Amino acid sequence: MKNAKILDDLDEIKRVDKSNMLSFYVNAPEHFVEAAKLAKTTKTSYSKPRKIIIAGMGGSAIGGELLKDWAVHKIAVPIEVCREYALPAYADKDTLVFVVSYSGETEESLSAFLNAVKRKCMTFCISSGGKLLEFAEKLNIPYLRLPSGFPPRAALPYLFLPLPIILEKTGLVSGTTSEISEAVEVLRRISNANSPEKPLKENFSKTLAANLDETVPVVYGFGAYRAVAQRFKQQFNENSKIPSKWENFPELDHNEIVGWEEAGKIAECFSVIFIRDQNENPEIRHRIEATKELLPKNLLLKIFEVRGAGEKPLAKILSTILIGDFTSVYLAILRGIDPTPVKTIAKLKNKIEQTGTKRKIIEELHKIAADKSL
Repeated sequence: MKNAKILDDLDEIKRVDKSNMLSFYVNAPEHFVEAAKLAKTTKTSYSKPRKIIIAGMGGSAIGGELLKDWAVHKIAVPIEVCREYALPAYADKDTLVFVVSYSGETEESLSAFLNAVKRKCMTFCISSGGKLLEFAEKLNIPYLRLPSGFPPRAALPYLFLPLPIILEKTGLVSGTTSEISEAVEVLRRISNANSPEKPLKENFSKTLAANLDETVPVVYGFGAYRAVAQRFKQQFNENSKIPSKWENFPELDHNEIVGWEEAGKIAECFSVIFIRDQNENPEIRHRIEATKELLPKNLLLKIFEVRGAGEKPLAKILSTILIGDFTSVYLAILRGIDPTPVKTIAKLKNKIEQTGTKRKIIEELHKIAADKSL
């Protein structure tokens, strides 16, 4: 735990975390409250869809993955996440397409939006503004305008929670209010227990970050925690600025586990996080324990478990995510790195914009809007 004591130095935390990324996670419970209030104000006349697609990228797409995991045993309609320029071939007038882009300027999301409009899908946009909401207004497509000023990955409450609430409005699911209520109370406890003011010896996320330092975290999830593992990985990438990977039980026992077989000294570069649940199915619990036993002996001191809290799925999912969010920022602070900027993504977007693809998408949307107004 080299230099871990800096995590108890509030002045040092503020010096490194210049844009105060930690504040978004400290205040996450209240953002979920506000997101629920905002989503409940939306109106939609859409009937029950036969298929659901969430089109988005990065931090704007993870909400769709979480929806899939949360709804898999609740909603008898297939749900898919589209991270492409074009929607799947089956997208049609019976498909509800959520186009989610926090900025409203994401090239792939605008392309998926254009695709949805052309195919006459039941389209709903979720964004803080940009071209997406501009054309949603022009084409009279329902949308939810989110508060601005968040890094997309920190806007998860607003990018995820409207999805189940809107689905409840279509009659596909019920009982979201009670799940959200429990989740918020649990998140308040998690936020308090992992806040910057809570010392290292009493702070799970600080301790985990200290143990993960100078390793490549590998995150293993299962079932409802599939996308939670993915979220951990993404947060280590964007906040901590380190490589990371994620896998899912039981699939990982059919390939991933062999990758450790002859890893030798390479294994010393990694750490492994198992996402756990006190109510795991016996078959999953046995798999996790058996997998742990088969990991290389020189990795044993770098194996960790993360467990969320709560009784209902939503509380468990979101509380586990919040622990990972805190951990990723504390790891960035340990490394002396401001977690907020994502310079490489900004550089890449500038290069991609030079291809002219986004301009062509916008031109086509302008044409559709003009034709509609005639």
